[in-house]
Amino acid sequence: MSSWFRRRDHNIFTNAGSLLVCGLLAGVVVAAAAFPAAAMTGLMAKAGGETFANLPSELKEFSSPQITRAYASDGKTQIAVFYDEFRSDVPLKDISPNMQNAILAAEDRKFREHNGVDLKGIARAFVSNNQGGAQQGASTLTMQYVRMSLAYSATNPQEVLAATEDTNKRKINEMKYALQIEKEIGKDQILERYLNIAPFGNQAYGVFAASQVYFNKKPKDLSVAEAAMLAGMVKAPSSFNPTVPTGLKQITDRRNDYIIPAMVSMGVVTAADAEKAKKEKIPTKVKQVGRGCAWVAKNHWGFFCDYFDRWWKSQEAFGATTYDRERRLKSGGYRIVTTLDIKGQAAARKQVADRQSDSSQNALLLAGVEPATGKVRLLATNRKYKLDDPAKPQNKMSSDPKLRAKKIRGTHPNTTNPLMSGGGDITGYQAGSVFKIFPIIAALEAGYPLAYPIAAQKVYKSGYPAGPGPASCGGYYCPKNSGGGGEGLYNMWSAFAKSINTYFIPLQERVGSDKVIAVAKRFGVQFRDPTEAKLTTKEGGSEMFGAFSLGVTQSTPLDMANAYATLAGDGKYCVPTPVERITTQGGEKIDVGKPHCIQATTKDVARAALDAARCPVGDSAQMGSCNGATAPRARGAVGHPIFGKSGTTDASKTASLIVGTTKIVVAGYMANPDFPRHTDQMDHDIINPAVWETVADYMDGKPRQQFKKPGSTKIAYGEQRSIPDVTCDSVSAATNRLENAGFSVSRGSDVPSSCPAGSVAGTNPSGRTVKNGVVVLEISSGPDKEEKPEGPGAGGNTPPRRN
Repeated sequence: MSSWFRRRDHNIFTNAGSLLVCGLLAGVVVAAAAFPAAAMTGLMAKAGGETFANLPSELKEFSSPQITRAYASDGKTQIAVFYDEFRSDVPLKDISPNMQNAILAAEDRKFREHNGVDLKGIARAFVSNNQGGAQQGASTLTMQYVRMSLAYSATNPQEVLAATEDTNKRKINEMKYALQIEKEIGKDQILERYLNIAPFGNQAYGVFAASQVYFNKKPKDLSVAEAAMLAGMVKAPSSFNPTVPTGLKQITDRRNDYIIPAMVSMGVVTAADAEKAKKEKIPTKVKQVGRGCAWVAKNHWGFFCDYFDRWWKSQEAFGATTYDRERRLKSGGYRIVTTLDIKGQAAARKQVADRQSDSSQNALLLAGVEPATGKVRLLATNRKYKLDDPAKPQNKMSSDPKLRAKKIRGTHPNTTNPLMSGGGDITGYQAGSVFKIFPIIAALEAGYPLAYPIAAQKVYKSGYPAGPGPASCGGYYCPKNSGGGGEGLYNMWSAFAKSINTYFIPLQERVGSDKVIAVAKRFGVQFRDPTEAKLTTKEGGSEMFGAFSLGVTQSTPLDMANAYATLAGDGKYCVPTPVERITTQGGEKIDVGKPHCIQATTKDVARAALDAARCPVGDSAQMGSCNGATAPRARGAVGHPIFGKSGTTDASKTASLIVGTTKIVVAGYMANPDFPRHTDQMDHDIINPAVWETVADYMDGKPRQQFKKPGSTKIAYGEQRSIPDVTCDSVSAATNRLENAGFSVSRGSDVPSSCPAGSVAGTNPSGRTVKNGVVVLEISSGPDKEEKPEGPGAGGNTPPRRN
């Protein structure tokens, strides 16, 4: 240990320390170099008197930094470790007796005999150091533990300096603490604490970490040779580092010539075992113990790990600042069971990898959320979670021409950007028609039933203002349907099934775009882009945001998976969480990360909207008729009751699909994260199977569970009214009768019928419809000579199929 009493600082060592040194000097003159313990104690009491007694003797409570471990949802599969100091405390019973004996041989052979202070050792060191002999230390193992404890419990740099500076005052303080701590706890506990706090070099702190780093084993399994090597390093970990040639020689000599012989003299190792131990080679390479998300066992776990890491740093419960929260994660010794489903994650990554190369500039992004809990079960993409090495870059040049001209590389194949969850520079991607669920919810909340009819047109001239562009006509927003056509009478089931734009913009107008936006916010859409975020406020003109329901704002797969999961959760929106439970080192559960949920809409609204959402993915609505689907193969592939929606943006710059069951909702996007204005066309033949096969793999072996119906059929059908029979009436007469009955009247297409040409052949719908709903007049073109005329009210009421 340090050679103390070599120098005296008269500015700080003026009272107890000076008297003690004077006492020691006087004693040395009388007794040469060996003071009986009783004499030394008496001398100290006489010389230091009341001053020594008044020195502090209680160590501050502290906890040395501990490794935090994160596991998958099974509680067994370790995902990552987080630490500043690689350390994990273990009880003495789990530390090899070889290690216990070796550290005493190296640092304090009289540990079991003294009471915390080796008075004879102090005197001997004093004489040697002041007579020009070899410099000696006199710190006992207990005093060393005190020194390390004071450093770890320090709250500012000055306290750290005071705990470690080489002064007589520090030594006197250590002695007082050591005497007191020996009274309070037993020798075994001091030894245990020492072995768990001592540094061993190469990022290893404490005997558990040292055993892992140097020998890849548990401390209870250390041999004599291994224990002796580790014990020899504590004195000076850098000097005795076996991974460098000079350190290897020094630690070999220290082990073989000092520590092992000492263990023999202590009677804890036989001479034969000692000679055998000396012949064991000392490792020159150490186990690299990675930390954080860059060192996950499987690379595709990295994106989930990163999501967890960002989540932790956002939680105020872990500290006032991001820095405080990070320090707590890396030193708290927590056991964290995350929500990551190993099976689901593996399936998602396989589906992605089978369909899109990691080196493609286009990213296939999947996120899966459990309904009613917000637990994030999977995050997968065709990227490697790693920083591109600037010395040996693998990433291709950015697909953004401006960035490419500046020699800036893109994010493929390597990136650590949160592509699926958003954050940092990732604000999201346009998702298209999956946003049409929000006007459905808003309309249901406003009292419009699922059966609410709207006569969709090929092009709809809305009342929303619009600047110049392909969707503008006369200064107004004029959307059309994908591929043209699509006109006809639709309700929410059939319009959602076929993704009819010219149904949903009129529906949005009736409800109010601000109300639709409010629903999206309640369902968790973040609007990370500042410009878009402003547009979704009253001040920014949310009441005039005409195209909102067509998915023109940016979102992430995680946002939308959780939004649709809110429907399957009976309208309960839960903040996304990567955590199942967090436990302290002492076994206490922390109430952070548990599902935090609000009732975003009523159960009946959620169940009704979900019923409509069964149509686009090939399932059957329980209360209505779908008459089509945009992703019809999904239901057969999954084999369970499902709901969801597909989406495509202008020129197919992005494509999306959401598929959900009662257990999981997976949202998939296909986009270019580096350059949204790219010219590639995203392919639903790639994204769609990736999504539904991921859901199918997740649901494999789970029981089929049907979705719940609303408690009242009124939300599906509204108040029904009989439609007057106006067959063969003139158009004007039929219009008057229908309007007087409270219906809105629209003129439809010409159909062959037995009625006179120009008269009304029938209505769509016929019989009954929603109170105040739309009734479309079908105009007779006269009898069709080539076909047998159909009965009154028939014909022409099924819109063309569009997949």
